[in-house]
Amino acid sequence: MTERERICLFAGTTEGRRLARILAPAAETTVCVATEYGEILLDGIAGIEVRKGRMDEDEMAAFFAGRGFSRVIDATHPYAALVTENIQAAAGKAGIPVLRVLREADREIPNAVYVNSVEEARDHLAGREGNIFLTTGSKELASYIGLDMERVWARVLPTVNALDSCAAAGIPSSHIIAAQGPFSEEINLAEMKSIGAKFMVTKASGKVGGFDEKIAAAKKAGVVPVIIGRPPEIEGMTLAGALKELGKTLPLKKTGVKIVGIGPGAEDLMTARAKEAVREADLVIGAKSVAGPFGAGRETVFAFTPLGILEALEAHPEAALAAVLMRGDTGFYSGARKLTDALEGYDTEIIPGVSSVAAFAAELGVSWDDAALLSLHGREGDLVRTVEENPKTFVLTGGENTPGRLCETLADCGLGNVRAAVGERLSYPDGKITSGTAEELRGREFDGLSLLFLENDAAARPYRFGIPDGEFVRSDVPMTKSEVRAVSLSKLAPPEDALIWDVGAGTGSVSVECAFAAPKGAVWAVEKEADACQLIRQNAAKFRVGNLTVVEGTAPDALADLPAPTHVFIGGSSGNLTEIVALILDKNPATRIVLNAVTLETQAEAAECAKKFGFETYETVTVSVARSKKMGRYHMMSAQNPVTVVTLAGGNPK
Repeated sequence: MTERERICLFAGTTEGRRLARILAPAAETTVCVATEYGEILLDGIAGIEVRKGRMDEDEMAAFFAGRGFSRVIDATHPYAALVTENIQAAAGKAGIPVLRVLREADREIPNAVYVNSVEEARDHLAGREGNIFLTTGSKELASYIGLDMERVWARVLPTVNALDSCAAAGIPSSHIIAAQGPFSEEINLAEMKSIGAKFMVTKASGKVGGFDEKIAAAKKAGVVPVIIGRPPEIEGMTLAGALKELGKTLPLKKTGVKIVGIGPGAEDLMTARAKEAVREADLVIGAKSVAGPFGAGRETVFAFTPLGILEALEAHPEAALAAVLMRGDTGFYSGARKLTDALEGYDTEIIPGVSSVAAFAAELGVSWDDAALLSLHGREGDLVRTVEENPKTFVLTGGENTPGRLCETLADCGLGNVRAAVGERLSYPDGKITSGTAEELRGREFDGLSLLFLENDAAARPYRFGIPDGEFVRSDVPMTKSEVRAVSLSKLAPPEDALIWDVGAGTGSVSVECAFAAPKGAVWAVEKEADACQLIRQNAAKFRVGNLTVVEGTAPDALADLPAPTHVFIGGSSGNLTEIVALILDKNPATRIVLNAVTLETQAEAAECAKKFGFETYETVTVSVARSKKMGRYHMMSAQNPVTVVTLAGGNPK
């Protein structure tokens, strides 16, 4: 077994603690800290040895030589210049290379003013006009005495001592912003604009102190940052650069990723595990509306697609733990499933959240164990059918499918009396619920973060095999009769999520029954005659099937751009059966095909297709139907034309 590399890490910053977590599984890591507090901060990091206490140059040299380190990493604070000098000198004596790790905050900010103390900041501001935003806390407010306090606003903790310090410094009570952080970029920007700030005073506290959020807000507001604490000029590299260098010789573990469901959005509905995951994360990733409020004090990347999230992780190898935030619950219409596939190789954990449906149901005071759940947020779905068949329906809305538009759809389909409730910005202080009927809420404007609840007291499941022919809108367009239709559909056997083509759809009787049979799927009715297409649309509207699409054209050309089917019914082929079957199998070799043959020629062509394409299943059933017909006082049986129902499955196109 190859001996692991031995590394000595001097940790005096957040970057040092991150390095300790990353290095522990990859190398024999000894972490040197100066104080007991530094030792406490390393609690919970398994696999490291901690050495507490200060060392001078000679003690360091002896320590290095006695432990056989192959590398020393200096991640001490930039103000600990003497420690850095001692590390460099001691390592030089022992012949050990040193890697100096700097914080992002150690880089100079363009257009910022750097000063060494609060007093220097005061003197700089005294000779310049413009309002001042102090974000350095309350302990040093007395040092600002001498400034015109009418142009000073101070942000301090909401404590009695902090407020007393403001009063002692002469800051007007209306100029005190008493608030508990962390503060996002948006909050900082709003406060700077509200007071008309020209200057913002801050300490170079790094990401944990919210430094980046202040600087980003100042840049947008055109505010000049006055930064207390110019770090000494030190050569070194960022944490990301250091990890790339260390990764050349060490088997560094990839960032741990926690996929976190944050609930409806506000922090008070997050679970304790979700809050802990965000609190521990070095990197927060998510859509801006989701991750923005939780990113203060840590690196934050706004991304929501699997590719964008993967790129964010790869761009930040210094993060030992990342939290990918997703609204709602990770198992309920969430991107978590696709994301875990994309993050193969990462150590991932899924942390569930409170679904927005659960939160909405609680607000309404209704149960949802007997409700239909439908997501129309970037998805297709049959809203009308779902509401028609279920007493309760919860709908996730979004994009073009707004609550107002969905209520309009219901009203146009004869369901305007359905009771509706729209929940906007659930869990937020400005959240609200609007109730009415679908007709009353049709076309109304609602917030993008909305859910729709629908109650239909007349709900029923209307689907049955072999709908009587007389219930369809008809003309002289050919129609598959109810008995043949029932047998054909039993042979087609579509599951509820089937993708079905009805080729040569005629009046659409088979299309309508297929749409009923596959409520979670979709049906494309392909018909070459314009008047027949109009009949199909009328029948789709009459039977309220929203998952049926009419395609006007002649097969096989009209099929070329359709999605791959799982099931196909062929009621008419216009002499193109072989070409149609070839295209179907090219789209999906596993497609199950059922066709109706009225002529001997079609039966023969079907048999030839079975042979040509090597179908594993080739079955023919001839259906002969006789219907009773009243003749005076008697009823006589009237024979219908026999129809052969052909089933083809398991094809292998040649």
